[in-house]
Parts: sequence; C-alpha cells; structure tokens
Amino acid sequence: MNTSYLLTILDEAYDKKSWHGPNLRGAIRGVTAKQAGWRPAKNAHNIWEYAVHAAYWKYVVLRKIVGAKRGSFPLKGSNFFPRPVEATEAAWKKDLQILEATHQDLRYAVAHLEPNASERLLHMIRGAAAHDLYHAGQIRLVRRLSES
Repeated sequence: MNTSYLLTILDEAYDKKSWHGPNLRGAIRGVTAKQAGWRPAKNAHNIWEYAVHAAYWKYVVLRKIVGAKRGSFPLKGSNFFPRPVEATEAAWKKDLQILEATHQDLRYAVAHLEPNASERLLHMIRGAAAHDLYHAGQIRLVRRLSES
C-alpha cells in the first residue's frame, strides 16, 4: 500500500493542481452564499448541498479508517443536507469549514493508515477522491447555469 499515492489522489481531487481542470475546492472558489443556494430546478441539489454532501462522505470514509461511531458528523442527518438553512455568507463559510476540516482529518487518517489496511478500505479512499471530482463537475455545471 502506498499512502503517498492515496494522499496525492485525494489532494488532486480536492485542492491541489489537477490535470483535468477544477477540483472540488476550485469548483467552489469564489461562489457566494446566494450562488451556492441557487437551484437549477425545484427538486435539484444546489452547490451548497453538493459541498456538504462531499464533506459527509469524506467523514464516512474517515469513520471507517479510525473506527469512529456513527453520528459524529457536525450536522444532523446523512448524505444530503437541505441547504441553505440560513442563506448568509457566514453560514456558507461555516459549511465550507466543515468540508475543509473533514478533508484534513481524512488526510491525516490516510497518512497514518496501518500497513495491512484492507483492499475494501483502500477502495473507499480512492472512491472518496473520485466522489470529489464527480461533484466538482456537477458544481461547475450548476454554477454555469446560475450565471445564465
């Protein structure tokens, strides 16, 4: 197992230079609370929800690595969280801080993985990176729709 490889793909998908274009942090860079809360359709997710959703799934992978109990995510619920609860820049920044802190916690856990980590766990870590990129693309699309 190569933890530096896992950290590289997590970082490229989240906040380091990527060959394909914007990663997750790049996709939300400069987005205002108003833009983040805009919905392209009545029941569609918005940028804010995608950002918190990404944080939640980083938490799920982190929880599997460290063996933490369910229910310790900073927000009540799971998967998708209706956002905004409060449509302010402060609330948007607070949720972005959850995303950032969860990413950093996941990085730390991956950096300190046991050498005999299961293939299932390694698969989840690689999946967390792919998940960030998937939602980065959705965010870019919603962002463009909101600007038109």
